[in-house]
Amino acid sequence: MRVVILGSGRGSNAAAILEAQQAGRLGRARVGQIFSDKPDAGILALGPRFGVPAAWLDAAPFKTKLDAEGEQRYIAAIRACAPDLVVLAGFMRVLKPPFLDAFAGKIINLHPSLLPSFPGLDGIGQAFRRGVKITGCTVHYVTAEVDGGPILDQAAVRIEPGDTLETLAAKVHAAEHALLPAVIARLSAASA
Repeated sequence: MRVVILGSGRGSNAAAILEAQQAGRLGRARVGQIFSDKPDAGILALGPRFGVPAAWLDAAPFKTKLDAEGEQRYIAAIRACAPDLVVLAGFMRVLKPPFLDAFAGKIINLHPSLLPSFPGLDGIGQAFRRGVKITGCTVHYVTAEVDGGPILDQAAVRIEPGDTLETLAAKVHAAEHALLPAVIARLSAASA
């Protein structure tokens, strides 16, 4: 199973995937390419570290979406990798129908809440401020509805009385780093 990872930030979830691959815990899945919409994103440094091509792709002027030209650049570059799975690991742009149609049924996203609760930006902060006792993370298929696609799996994280936003974020990130590679491994087994 050929995997392409898209990310915008430091790349901790991509690192978890690549570490799982190195340790033989990613099943038949193999990461073949990393793309970022930020030229200085930490995720790009993972490429040389793990021997995977990593490249910046210009997403154009908007901060939260791809414009038409940027979208076509992404579609062409990803298609050239012939992926079986496109993993959004902290990719902070809303994808529109042309992109979704190009990779229909092949795009998954990791979200830092137990969807359908707290979709959109700052899922951890939303849960913390709301005072819920359990939050977590979700891996789901990507559809046109933001954070609304079919759920593949979730991991729960208990919010303890002494938790701060920072300690909660650390717990949710640890759950993400276990969940995302496990879901990719299961998807690779199912595609065999």
